[in-house]
Amino acid sequence: MKYQRHVVFTLLTLLFLFYPGDSFYFHIFAYNRNLFVENKTSAKLKPVSFPYLKYPTYPDVSAQGVYIADLPTFTPVYEKNAHIQFYPASTTKIITALVVNDRFQPDDILQVSRATVEGQIMNLVVGERMTAENLLYGILVHSANDAAFAFADNVGYDTFITLMNKKAVDLHMTQSHFQNPPGLDNPLQYTTPFDLALAARELLNNKYLKRFVATKEITISDVDFDHFHHLVNVNKLLGEIHGIGGLKTGYTEQAGENLVSFYKKNGHEYIIVIMKSEDRFSDTTAIVNWINESVSHYP
Repeated sequence: MKYQRHVVFTLLTLLFLFYPGDSFYFHIFAYNRNLFVENKTSAKLKPVSFPYLKYPTYPDVSAQGVYIADLPTFTPVYEKNAHIQFYPASTTKIITALVVNDRFQPDDILQVSRATVEGQIMNLVVGERMTAENLLYGILVHSANDAAFAFADNVGYDTFITLMNKKAVDLHMTQSHFQNPPGLDNPLQYTTPFDLALAARELLNNKYLKRFVATKEITISDVDFDHFHHLVNVNKLLGEIHGIGGLKTGYTEQAGENLVSFYKKNGHEYIIVIMKSEDRFSDTTAIVNWINESVSHYP
């Protein structure tokens, strides 16, 4: 009988670890197998803390799509239409920034070949030469569409779009597709709250890119000091709510209000994805309050 119990326990463990489904247990275990492997093989065991709900309540938000996950383990604590496709708007620039990081060094000099006036811009001038790092401030702080186009044009526009979609595939964003670097509405440009969380996790794992999204405002210039641009972060919660460390806003008429946030509380870190909201800042504030009241960790 004791032998049979051991066999059953082993089979159930393997089922939870390797079952290719989309259950709650799959989210907890499948995404975090590496945590257990690393802890087993490392010289010093690192404690793994998993979130749980203290109370059976959920945040009341207007957003049609939500995904909230514990960042270290990527365990979900709340989701709403997490795998439904929405227009990403400027949250697209998370992927744009990841591609830029792959293709350019911070000191690389790029020349502006177009001065778009569509949507949010930093007023780049045709012929202006700027470092890749300063243009990154443009897309991740000011959400500048003209900066996103500048990167794509310097790589080759079609090539850049291909790289964006390759990056999405590499990150297992299986329900996403991108057609332009700034996030303009397009029937072929879509993502899900879950996929955006994957992209956000990748950016936050990059210490270089992570500091851009936590910048509230900055003034940058071109390499010749002919043009200066004062950039202000579109995220109104940055500096207003303790623990919010940026990440990326997005808005178009069809997309509604989107916001991907990085939140830290008592040593714990979370990714909060809000899509098609009526008030992204109010929704995110409500979620932060809910996390503070309802989410704890074990052990």
